[in-house]
Amino acid sequence: MQDSTPESATTQASTPAATEQPVPTRNWHSFATPAIGKAVRWAARVTRHGGSAFPGKVIERLDPGFLRRTLGRLPLGVVLVSGTNGKTTTTRMVASMLSDLGLKVFTNPTGSNFTRGVVSALLNEVTLNGHLDADIAVLELDEAYAVHFVHQVKPRYALLLNVMRDQLDRFGEIDNTARLLGHVASATTREVVLNREDPRISALAELVPDGTKTSFFGLSQDLRKFFPTDDDMATTLDVQLASEVLADTEADADSTAEPLPANAHADCLAADVTLTAVGDHEAQFCVANNDYSTQVQLEGVYNLYNSAAALGVVRAVQRDAKAALADAPTFRRMQRFGSAGLPERLAHFANASIDDQLSALAQVTPAFGRGERITVGNSVVELLLVKNPMGFRLSLASFPPENADTMIVINDQYADGRDMSWLWDVDFTSLKETGVAMVSGVRAWDMALRLDYDDVPHAAVEPDIETALEQFLRNPAPVKHIYCTYTSMLAVRAALARVTEVSDAGVGR
Repeated sequence: MQDSTPESATTQASTPAATEQPVPTRNWHSFATPAIGKAVRWAARVTRHGGSAFPGKVIERLDPGFLRRTLGRLPLGVVLVSGTNGKTTTTRMVASMLSDLGLKVFTNPTGSNFTRGVVSALLNEVTLNGHLDADIAVLELDEAYAVHFVHQVKPRYALLLNVMRDQLDRFGEIDNTARLLGHVASATTREVVLNREDPRISALAELVPDGTKTSFFGLSQDLRKFFPTDDDMATTLDVQLASEVLADTEADADSTAEPLPANAHADCLAADVTLTAVGDHEAQFCVANNDYSTQVQLEGVYNLYNSAAALGVVRAVQRDAKAALADAPTFRRMQRFGSAGLPERLAHFANASIDDQLSALAQVTPAFGRGERITVGNSVVELLLVKNPMGFRLSLASFPPENADTMIVINDQYADGRDMSWLWDVDFTSLKETGVAMVSGVRAWDMALRLDYDDVPHAAVEPDIETALEQFLRNPAPVKHIYCTYTSMLAVRAALARVTEVSDAGVGR
């Protein structure tokens, strides 16, 4: 099957944009920035003070041009990934795929999705003379901090995933979140990849500047009911049906579940990559009018949709790489800042087939807390980050509770969002038969009350996370599901690290 450039990429220009920012010049003291930043990072680790983003905060004040200057030299620029759900996993997918396809990739570790976090991650990688040995950066940015980032660095590519009610105390209503992401779309210089099924995201195509391409990733019509937008969701969404789709790639024609309203706007937009069927660790895509399937290691039906997004942006970068190889002035500019071996890497990447791309996708492992599996004794603990109604619902649908113990840990710290009212838009009835073994976190009693309203039994409520986890792990169940908000996820991982091996998440203390 031939892989061709899709008609779905709305193209205003066929050669690399001439509007990209020039690399800023150094201040008189800029030569010392990497050394100072590395020293601050070392001191923060030794004293256990300041967290992983602290060195970035110092350097932002000392040398405001460091971020733009360092990333501005990358031959293929920056891929910016943002949206409410799926940023971390999708960023991991894109970075991993680009690396497996031959490029040198810089990415920010989990949790470092503020500009100072990106600066801190750069300080880990740059040499003392300020050189970053990478062809491209793939960066996850918080929706609000993405606006600050694009004022400093114009991304060459943007992947905008979705808009959901999340951290309402920070963002207000979701239309405000969409406006924040609009700043990203309007600042991108080469290609913006948008979620066709989310009307607030697809509408951002109107903000994409002349000279920048727009493309879409999407769902087949029979899968849309399993991935509701924020406007579509109702508390009676059939969670059981959503979990059955994992075992059967064919939608049940006799299903009694009412389909969600069709997205008429989406039907008018051609998608470069469409997720057409899902199974147990398997996904099927339509790419350039051809069907492909692949196995994946990622957990959860929602991550299969994220994989369509990742594939879409990888293909966008590849289109640009092909154009650059055919355009001598652009290629010379890339070589000026690129490291040894760039021509060979670029040619290898540009010639990768769709089968090569899918093979790279099949190698991606879950990001921390996104279906991450940790062995504790004779049990496998699966950590599931939840932070808004859709994410919680799809996690419940993707991890059936039968033959597993369930724990829910809810905090309301700044990184989680103070407003936990969204828990009332989650349908917990799929847990009625098995119940919940443990409820914990700052808002443990609020979560227990929410379960009571859905007649879900809970065996124990213990606000102290470490004490609750110790009790939960005593149960002999071979599989344990722990649903956590962000800060409670960090607390659970820290507690697990005291009893078993847990990989470094790169998020500081």
